[in-house]
Amino acid sequence: MENDQITSKIIGAAIEVHKELGPGLLESAYEKCLLYEIRNQGLKVESQILLPVKFKDVEIDAGYRMDLLVEDKIVVEINAVDYMADIYLAQILTYMKLGGYHLGLLINFNVTKLVDGVKRVING
Repeated sequence: MENDQITSKIIGAAIEVHKELGPGLLESAYEKCLLYEIRNQGLKVESQILLPVKFKDVEIDAGYRMDLLVEDKIVVEINAVDYMADIYLAQILTYMKLGGYHLGLLINFNVTKLVDGVKRVING
């Protein structure tokens, strides 16, 4: 399956979660529901993926965790915030760099229309 098809399914799953729950919940609730819905779309998805920092010949567990990884190639970071500050974009780009991933989705569920809370992110 191509990246565009996968991201389309992820966004569709996120829209379904947002339609059902609306804005105002904690990030963790959206994460669990989106995990469920992505699996219902027939996609492979893992949650809370540990990302160590590699420095020279040392691997450091610095506590970095990606929210979701879909089909072993698309990073999904979930937020439930009033304003998408630049730090959230920097965070997903860092995760993508550390993991060697090219494509990500930054999704903020604390919006009236989910389409306003989705940002496609490309590393490189």
